[in-house]
Amino acid sequence: MSRPLPRYLLDKFQVTGNLIFSVLFSIVFLALYTPFSTTAWFRLGYNETFLYTVAFMVFAIVFLVLSRTIMYKTKYLFEIKIWQYLLWCFIEVAIISFVYVLLTVIIGKMPEDFTRTRLFMKTLLYSTIALIIPNLLASLYIMVVEKEKILRLMNYSNVVSDEPVAEKDEQKITLFDIGGTLRFSVRRSNLFYIESDDNYIKVWYDDGEGNVKQYMVRCRLKTVEETFRGTSLVRCHRKYIVNTERVKVLRKEGDAFVLELDKESIAPIPVTKTYEKTVLGIFCPDGNPKN
Repeated sequence: MSRPLPRYLLDKFQVTGNLIFSVLFSIVFLALYTPFSTTAWFRLGYNETFLYTVAFMVFAIVFLVLSRTIMYKTKYLFEIKIWQYLLWCFIEVAIISFVYVLLTVIIGKMPEDFTRTRLFMKTLLYSTIALIIPNLLASLYIMVVEKEKILRLMNYSNVVSDEPVAEKDEQKITLFDIGGTLRFSVRRSNLFYIESDDNYIKVWYDDGEGNVKQYMVRCRLKTVEETFRGTSLVRCHRKYIVNTERVKVLRKEGDAFVLELDKESIAPIPVTKTYEKTVLGIFCPDGNPKN
């Protein structure tokens, strides 16, 4: 629970898809549950509570959109832990449940045999079923899909090649596109850095003759980060993964650090606060960066 939440779960596409699935699941669940409930007053169709029903649904959707937008933005400020993510989701449910109880009291639909606390607890239970369960299901599906992508990235041994394997052959960086097709392979020692470009990545590498070349693959930077975690490839910026084997100098500019590679034609790669601790841990294990 104290482990960091996988970053791909907070990707814009994943957050949006998760939210849409949760809202649709909730609507279907409430449509099936409401006719059998003694406390649910919301109804669709022409009736006295129609406007209140629409108002509550609009509030819940807008609130969830704002909440997930804030969650998406905060991933650039600090690393979200799994327990923090679950707590965030529970707080969303609690706020929506509180507003439902408040609206129930305002419109005079409070059941006679219910106290506000009892109604809140019941609402909290069913809101959890309607919102938390689809959230978890969507997250599990995203994780399975992401793991499959990582396995495809790592499964280079099944690729046929006429290139002889040298005894001292270093690890290769093999990149598959989002559809699982092998698109690019390069010796790790020839790789400079990888740059994010929306749903694509740009791979900057040495072509073996001293020339800096670029290759574009339809793949997400997060997938590459998860795949090659623990190797010389390190995330230093939301847009960059750098090969630490090609770093010549770690230098401080103002309040931030930059990485200078061993190729003068390549501009320094910035290091943001989010990844500063990781980068400094690699180049400055004693905690004293040197210019």
